[in-house]
Amino acid sequence: MTVMAERELQSAQMSVEEFERIAESAARETDDTVRFEFINGRIGVRKVPDGDHNSIVLWLMRRCMQARPDLDLYQGQGLKVEEYREGRVRPDAILVPEDHFAGHGEWADPTGALLVLEVTPYDSDTDRRDRQEKPVAYGAAGIPFYLLVDRDDCTVTLFSDPHPGVGYRNARKEAFGAQLLIPPPVCVELDTEKLKHYVD
Repeated sequence: MTVMAERELQSAQMSVEEFERIAESAARETDDTVRFEFINGRIGVRKVPDGDHNSIVLWLMRRCMQARPDLDLYQGQGLKVEEYREGRVRPDAILVPEDHFAGHGEWADPTGALLVLEVTPYDSDTDRRDRQEKPVAYGAAGIPFYLLVDRDDCTVTLFSDPHPGVGYRNARKEAFGAQLLIPPPVCVELDTEKLKHYVD
């Protein structure tokens, strides 16, 4: 394949403005049964989370509230990601200072976000989206940590040391049951034993 042909395959399906119009319209029509994201110039569709998925988000929320009551864990907030803020994602949760997103619109700048959480859904797009594209997008946006709870292989991965154009330079992967310390600026230690209850 020539370099030109490869670039054409990787080129954007549409502009970010076109995506935002489609996502807004779809949100009205689908009654929140799917979520749309836009990474690497392509639309992605995510199913609405199941009960175990939501329980994992609440597990993290409780841990953060106990250790850091000065932080908020937002769900449903859209973020502008990738190096030039041309991507649009809705992480499962975003850890930020208290009231950080007050006054922001549907798609907020990621500056100030301390950690994003993704919990793998059971769908065919998980590998590309959550394990490959999102670490690059979140790291390029400068978000200090990306926590991936992977229900397929019962692991948690903490991505750290974000770098523009690269994503994250470090990734620590542990099996469910391990202790995982999220260092400053988050400063939360997670006992991941309970995550074993939230997998099929």
